[in-house]
Amino acid sequence: MIDKLRSIAVFATVVDQGSFRAAALSLCLAPSRVSEVVSQLERDLGVTLLYRSTRQLSLTNEGRQLNDAAKVMLGAVETGLDAISPLSKEPSGVLRVAAPAFVTQTDLMETFARFAHAYPKVDLEFHFSDRPSDVIGDGFDVAIRAGWLDDSDLMVRTIGHVDRFLVASPSYFASMPVPKMPSDLENWQWVRFIMRPDQTEMTSKGGDVVKVHGKSSVSVNSASALFEFAVRGLGLTAIPEHLACRGFERGELVHVLPEWNLKPLGLHAVWPNQSRRENITSLFVRFLAGES
Repeated sequence: MIDKLRSIAVFATVVDQGSFRAAALSLCLAPSRVSEVVSQLERDLGVTLLYRSTRQLSLTNEGRQLNDAAKVMLGAVETGLDAISPLSKEPSGVLRVAAPAFVTQTDLMETFARFAHAYPKVDLEFHFSDRPSDVIGDGFDVAIRAGWLDDSDLMVRTIGHVDRFLVASPSYFASMPVPKMPSDLENWQWVRFIMRPDQTEMTSKGGDVVKVHGKSSVSVNSASALFEFAVRGLGLTAIPEHLACRGFERGELVHVLPEWNLKPLGLHAVWPNQSRRENITSLFVRFLAGES
């Protein structure tokens, strides 16, 4: 049984690392030995676990089932060792993090950097993209998401928020009647963010809430693209505070209806309920939430 558990751990490392060579480096073994262990495991089980090609490995259905079970097993072992080991004060391992691209221009980068300084034995692998990530399917340990989350099976922790401003270029603003109420913006052209609703919620200083629908002929999947198209006079848009302030300072954007506020974007950390690196993931999330 011990030998089989060891073989399963080697198999899980191959899947995690994406190749026999990378797994061998991680385990300090020869690539031929890693391949031999996985092949023997397949013979013992009487199934094929991995499809091998010259470029990549892919899991069979049986391999996927075993890998899911291995994650649970190894996660439980890692948690148990951390609980009794004096080295638990100095976490180590690789943590794969997904985050929206606009985060690279926010204070969250400072928090990431402080975590890296505080835990130098944790290797951080960041993937910044405005394309929504599949935390489990893409193999991330934790993802940062902005906005308002739908219900899911993922664990969620709110770690902050990002204020937004309604903006337009001076030329586009001047070409339209001066708005006095959000409803005056219904006939304006809007540059929309694909992953957000087609309506914009605005709140007055007195607490009145209004939802505005506007015309839109341009939609994008990037906060930076919202900024660039707004600067070029394609219409009205809602962008994060740091981008809006850049446009204000350069004279490229004006704040539209500043007496009305937009709903802030929530920043959330999401991760699998059974994380393969539960201890490091939990540590990272607590750090982001200010519990370091």
